Amino acid sequence: MIPSEAATHEATRGIADPQRGRAALVALWVTQVALAAMFLMAGGSKLAGVPAMVSLFDAIGLGQWFRYVTGVIEVTAGIALLVPSAAVFGALLLIPTMLGAIVTNLFVVPASPVMALLLLLGATAVAWARRHQLRRLLTGTSVISQRARRA
Repeated sequence: MIPSEAATHEATRGIADPQRGRAALVALWVTQVALAAMFLMAGGSKLAGVPAMVSLFDAIGLGQWFRYVTGVIEVTAGIALLVPSAAVFGALLLIPTMLGAIVTNLFVVPASPVMALLLLLGATAVAWARRHQLRRLLTGTSVISQRARRA
């Protein structure tokens, strides 16, 4: 099987309608690419020192080091979302980051938490959809060993 067929097979395993499984895989990738683009831009603006980001982190009050840490987390997660084997880790990295953003928007900086909440939902959806990757890593099984057991 070629890699794209293997990914489709893995995503459609246990689904009666393979077309529905492929549509779910496409929707997952669209979500991942959209999240990656948003976090690469947001993290990049933090790392580049865009004046709006500098003033936002001044208002937060933890210092500019926190802007750099947040930027590195967002850029790293954005890149990870584009790598199939690392996407679950990128999503898991974004979940606490967005929870922190929601709390900050509610209690520290008077801003709407809606965008952070939407990004949290997207990251959670990706983590949930790719949970099998994490399970395989934690149990020490690979796709090849799982296929060998089935054969």
